[in-house]
Amino acid sequence: MGSTEVPVITVDGPGGSGKGTVTQMLARKLGWHLLDSGALYRLTALAAMRQNVPLDDQPELVRVAAGLDVAFEPTPSGEPVRVLLAGDDVTSEIRTEACGDNASKVAVIQPVRDALLQRQRDFRVAPGLVADGRDMGTVVFPDAPVKIFLTASAEERAQRRYSQLKDAGVDVNIDALLKEIRVRDERDMNREAAPLKPADDAQVIDSTGLSIEEVLDRCMAAAGQA
Repeated sequence: MGSTEVPVITVDGPGGSGKGTVTQMLARKLGWHLLDSGALYRLTALAAMRQNVPLDDQPELVRVAAGLDVAFEPTPSGEPVRVLLAGDDVTSEIRTEACGDNASKVAVIQPVRDALLQRQRDFRVAPGLVADGRDMGTVVFPDAPVKIFLTASAEERAQRRYSQLKDAGVDVNIDALLKEIRVRDERDMNREAAPLKPADDAQVIDSTGLSIEEVLDRCMAAAGQA
């Protein structure tokens, strides 16, 4: 069980704001553990699809969430953390737009969030944890000494995702991406269960127009580690 004496840096914000990359860089720089909480919802959605569980079947989704066999494996600098589901490397599969959209639908279901809450808190082990998500500072680790809310304009986030997908050889339409991002933002900000918003004591960083190195510098300064 995670100890409340272990320090935590929470980094919340909408998809495409740079949270994933920045939290991995922060964790490496500090030598701390990493929690990609969004991956847990993506993994729940993926596991449900693999088990033919409908995304509106709450009891079955809770069962899937409670029984997730997940691990985050560190990788060399510059590479994404490997995400394993029951030993299967699903790092790329959970990053698809379809899986992200399904994860957003699963994340509005309070019993599923309850099933994943303690699992997330158990990642809090020495020497420290960098937690990436949407409600890390408001719900999961409300006592975290450092809380960051990372954001960017919807247009910039769509452009970043467009570039990532094009580089990966995926044929994608930027207008469709922008529409998906706005719909997901609306759903995440207005859901009853832990809506997306900065914690009252969070430091808000807008990454629009900033390089990832500039964002990291601001996060390190916020963490008092600059």
